[in-house]
Amino acid sequence: MKQTLKPTIFFGSGPVAAKSLALLRVWHPVSLVVTKRTPSHHKEPAPIELYAKTNNLPITYADTKQELDELSLPDANYGIVIDYGVIISEHVIQHFPRGIINSHFSLLPQWRGADPITYALLSGQSQSGVSLMIIDKGMDTGPLIATKALPIAANDTNQTLTEKLLLLSDKLLQATLPRYVQSEVLPTPQPHTIATYSQKLTKQSGILNSNKLASELAREVRAFAGWPGSRLCYNNVWLTVTQAVASNLAVPVGTLVFHGSALHYGCKNGSLQITELQPAGKNKMSATAFYNGYAHKLSLTKM
Repeated sequence: MKQTLKPTIFFGSGPVAAKSLALLRVWHPVSLVVTKRTPSHHKEPAPIELYAKTNNLPITYADTKQELDELSLPDANYGIVIDYGVIISEHVIQHFPRGIINSHFSLLPQWRGADPITYALLSGQSQSGVSLMIIDKGMDTGPLIATKALPIAANDTNQTLTEKLLLLSDKLLQATLPRYVQSEVLPTPQPHTIATYSQKLTKQSGILNSNKLASELAREVRAFAGWPGSRLCYNNVWLTVTQAVASNLAVPVGTLVFHGSALHYGCKNGSLQITELQPAGKNKMSATAFYNGYAHKLSLTKM
């Protein structure tokens, strides 16, 4: 007999949270959404706020730990948090008899912190995954109730890997929560001694450094797709690289040349082979289209 799950409280604020909530509600009732306020300079509501209001879900706002502590929350056996961005205190955690379950997009204790997907791609690892964790007062240090690995494809970008992990997260929650409620799965401590941490990115993180290896730059292009983007400034024109791979073609460091149907950016070893890019203020274009339009302006040469 299929178990009926009692309504939960969902904590989340980012785009991953909005998509996760939509998937969750297909099979799990949600009594309340706790999110951050949409910044006043945004013209449209945040995706999760729009989803909650469109689907007549009760919604409340907490932008800080203090605001969250002051909320009067309805009863729920456990909470679920995905992509929230606010520290949850022990006071709030203790409101839930079975704690608050976080779906974290890495195989914990690998890549704790706010940006595990980016760092999985930057590191060049062959797999990522999802971990379901009972949160505690530390940063992603709580005990685990489930993990599931996912291979990283050679052409995965931040966006494509995020979409895959979203679906995996929902499947893992669906398979695990009924068993957790029945105490068929028990929280297991993480091996803290092998933990790694993701760091917060800035816009400057996306500037391509020609003193790095070609393979490193290629991973950055995939990892930084969307935001902050992988950028370089060539002869005073900013370019965002949107598709690229490592190449053995030897090009002087920091130089951009056209070879075959691609641009090659010289780096520490070989070059970054660029097949698609976006000049500042323009649309994305192929390397060939870019060369045809910018060869003279940027003094580009063929090899």
